Amino acid sequence: MGADDVLAMLLALASKPEELEVMLISVTYGNVSLESCLRNVVGLFHVLDHEMEWRKSQGKSLGFEALRTYKPIVAVGPEHPLEDEILMADSFHGADGLHGVHEAHPHLSPADTWKALFKDGLPGETEAPSYLKYFTPSKTPGHKEILRILKEEPADTVSICVLGPLTNLALAAAEDPETFLRVKEVAVMGGAVECEGNVTPVAEFNTYADAVSAARVFALTSPNPTSTMPPIPKAKATLPPYPEKLSKLLNLSLFPLDITTPHLLNMGFFVEKIESQLAVESPLAQWVNTFMTGIFRQIISMVGDKVEPGLSLHDPITVWYMLTGSDPAWKLAKGAPEDIRIETSGQWTHGMHVSDRRGRTRPDGVTTFEIPGDEDGWLSLRKGNRINRYVSSPGEMAFAPVLMERLFG
Repeated sequence: MGADDVLAMLLALASKPEELEVMLISVTYGNVSLESCLRNVVGLFHVLDHEMEWRKSQGKSLGFEALRTYKPIVAVGPEHPLEDEILMADSFHGADGLHGVHEAHPHLSPADTWKALFKDGLPGETEAPSYLKYFTPSKTPGHKEILRILKEEPADTVSICVLGPLTNLALAAAEDPETFLRVKEVAVMGGAVECEGNVTPVAEFNTYADAVSAARVFALTSPNPTSTMPPIPKAKATLPPYPEKLSKLLNLSLFPLDITTPHLLNMGFFVEKIESQLAVESPLAQWVNTFMTGIFRQIISMVGDKVEPGLSLHDPITVWYMLTGSDPAWKLAKGAPEDIRIETSGQWTHGMHVSDRRGRTRPDGVTTFEIPGDEDGWLSLRKGNRINRYVSSPGEMAFAPVLMERLFG
């Protein structure tokens, strides 16, 4: 869990209660190990607990209404992908995912006894930590919590934002596909469709980290999921196939690097906004400034200092969409929904988002539904995925000011 994941969660928790209710944060592996990701999530709530107390003492507006109104569950997901090797990315986000923020501000980090909140048999605190007023830890696997919520809530009322690999969702969908399809929408930050990748020339990290899970989840958007399922021999598959008949198609909205990369939080703007908060010793500002400074330093080391460094707000885009999705400035790709499939077996193309750009004539859907010789179903009206890919937002330059205003006022 890196910097943009944290900013996405902060944005969700800073929303108004009528805009968004965060019901569950299901943590999985990502840029760093599962334990580090979980520590960062608990650390986020620990910092927000300090921030709320500090704002009270200063007579400031508390903000973070969703945080103070609702109490999400935090559950633990899988430690590794379904079939692929674990991919630990990354120096970009630092060894702990947040550029050493726990060592830089030990008073803003939870005691190691936090682990007992999620696993039996570990030493815990005699009194419940103060930050537990803001979330409920669960010892139930994350994908089972997803299914429980979808089963208990009315159909088509709960949406899922995907900020990392899709392993949690693939597990939930495999265990109970019909309950999983009660979801209103799955908003996925992942992939590179018409631009270069960020972990290989063609693949983005979240998809590359577990391409099989991504392919399985994407297949639920198809009228014939078997047509796009990953080609894994039954003897090696860890999850069962989907039933032949499903009640509906998954509504999946995709936010690939094509749209997320240009939405930047530039260093100059960040420094300008954070300095006043640092001057009055805001705990949240100190915490966020530490990992953002590390991010900017890392970007300069990679590309030089001739261009102002900026963090692409990849994951926060999905939350912004949840908050403002009715804005007509959110536009889908021409021809949406698109048949976008995930490459799972290519040596150099693993994790690639593949679509048919040949411009060939499709069946008319009245007298013909298939094209002779189209064995892979790229032109078929009965096969292939149906992905809603977003290509524009309310504004590439508008988002960073919205984000900083929501978090710091």
